[in-house]
Amino acid sequence: MKDQLAPALFKSLALLPLGVLRGLGSLTGALMWSLNSRAAKVTRKNIQLCFPELSPAEQISLARKSLRETAKTAMEAGAIWSNSWEWLQGNIVAMEGDEILRGKLAEGKGVLVLAPHHGNWEVVAPYLASVANLTAMYQPLENPKMDELVLAGRSKLNITMAPTNRKGVMMLFKALQSGTIVGILPDQVPAPEAGGEIAPFFDQPALTMTLVHGLIQRTGCAVCSCYAERVEGGFKLVVIEADEQIYSEDQHTSVTGLNASVAACVRRAPAQYQWEYKRFRRLPPEYPKHYQFK
Repeated sequence: MKDQLAPALFKSLALLPLGVLRGLGSLTGALMWSLNSRAAKVTRKNIQLCFPELSPAEQISLARKSLRETAKTAMEAGAIWSNSWEWLQGNIVAMEGDEILRGKLAEGKGVLVLAPHHGNWEVVAPYLASVANLTAMYQPLENPKMDELVLAGRSKLNITMAPTNRKGVMMLFKALQSGTIVGILPDQVPAPEAGGEIAPFFDQPALTMTLVHGLIQRTGCAVCSCYAERVEGGFKLVVIEADEQIYSEDQHTSVTGLNASVAACVRRAPAQYQWEYKRFRRLPPEYPKHYQFK
């Protein structure tokens, strides 16, 4: 019964109009802030670290906005999983850089798309799959019923989900070698067994995945970034060029370019980044521990 509660909630929310979902998200985010939740504490800390140039009042204002935007993303998720591409396409009210993706795809070497936790990243995969076959990695959820809902919602159109193991990595290589699209969430802290390298993110040391560097070096693929910004009336799809450093043969330079690519997206709409994620964790003992809250 407990396992069925979350998917039932998301399915119910999916029946509501997008504007109502955003209103509920704004209220939920405001509540999390007023309760000084874990998400509120992490959001404040991350913004303090990444935007030292802002005054304390400006940091607080950005953190409150960000928490509301994060909650909106959660509220919108069920609707995106449950509805058709035609429904979602009707809610994409603007697009920037579509020609960048299509131009890179035409080169025939495959395109690696960096889709950070910015705006509503659930919108990105269906858009990419409307352009060409998409392969994306997927970490199964502990709740089997919720996992079933999410996997079904993310497997529509021309989307193939790859497991987060060696087999899944090989699927990514093959997809790029065949000239199609691979989607990566580039700003997740890699698991200890997955390896990683410390590189700056907003001038802060951050454990960063090396998978992207390996995919580029082994396949010669093109790279770009993509996110779906929440705007009035729907979403704006944005595709931008990746930082040139990402193509470097030197791994540290490449992962630095990866983080710079994510930061370039974030700076365009800072409040819509998922600042409640503990991005600066799993660092060696000599680094500060940022998330030791009371």
